Parts: sequence; structure tokens; C-alpha cells
Amino acid sequence: MIEDFEIRRMEGEEVRRRIEEFSSILVDCVEGGAGVSFMLPFGRANAAAFWLSVAGDCDAGKRIVIAALLDSVAVGTVQIIPVQIPNQPHRAEVAKLLVHRRARRRGIARGLMTQVEAEARALKRSLLTFDTTTGDAAEQLYLSLGYVRAGVIPDYAHKPEGGLVATSVFYKLISSEGAGR
Repeated sequence: MIEDFEIRRMEGEEVRRRIEEFSSILVDCVEGGAGVSFMLPFGRANAAAFWLSVAGDCDAGKRIVIAALLDSVAVGTVQIIPVQIPNQPHRAEVAKLLVHRRARRRGIARGLMTQVEAEARALKRSLLTFDTTTGDAAEQLYLSLGYVRAGVIPDYAHKPEGGLVATSVFYKLISSEGAGR
């Protein structure tokens, strides 16, 4: 049975109020092997520090956090980082698509990425870019949503438990009337 979940944007203050929920998601994903910038051992204190920094970026307008709520508890999240350099006002980066292992296979990641596109359009962004671990299950999700794999960079990063892994770079052009103008 697939439960209903809600997907919505979170402001910095709500990220702070839900720091335990967001930290639980991040710790679970890192412990599960997700290549999302962190190495093992990785605990709640590490995750809370990361999310406090993210909340500050939200307050400063440098980052948008989108969360998936299941039974009013955050179980998934993704971030949009609007590029803030003069020659790329049309672009945003997607970061840290995370879904707690207990909440996977319910369409949450797909829902989060759909909301990313809606938020990007609202920001008048027409190009989304990001990278993900090559061979990760998320690659198939991105391809099914129309993202294009631009290439693969070998030995890009370390897996949380150690050892180098390649990354696949993705992009998608989305319609956004007046983007970057």
C-alpha cells in the first residue's frame, strides 16, 4: 500500500524545527552508502551541523529546501541552489536528493524532483544541473524524468565507506518563460 505524502518547500525556520527529522534522513542515507559529500563515521551531530548551515542559506535566499512529509514527518528532501553569478541567472543546481530507506519505493523521490522543476520555473530558471554517483539507482529515475546524462567523470569522489567512485553529470532544460531576462 502506498501512503499519501505531502511535498512542500520549507523555510529556514522550519528546517531548524525539523532538524531531528532531516538529520535522521541524512544519517540513514550516508549509512546506506549514499555519495552525498559525507564519510563514515557520520552521526546526528554532523547531520545537525549540516542542516543548520542549510537553514542559514535558506534564510539568505541562497538555497531552497523541499521536503516530503509522510504522516507529518519529513522522510525525504531535495535542495535547489539558484546560481548567483551574472552570466548564469537562468540556471539552478539540484542537490542532496535524499529519501529515508524506510520510505523508499513510494514515488517520493519522483515527487520531490517534480517539485524541484516547479520551484525552478517560479524562479525563472530554465536549466537544472547536478551530479550523482554513477550506477546508483537514482540515475534511472533521472533518465525517466527527462534528464540528460552529459557525461561521466571517473574517480570523482569517495564513497562514505571509502573507495573512489565515478559521478554522472545530468542536466535538463525546462520551460521557464523569460528565464534569465
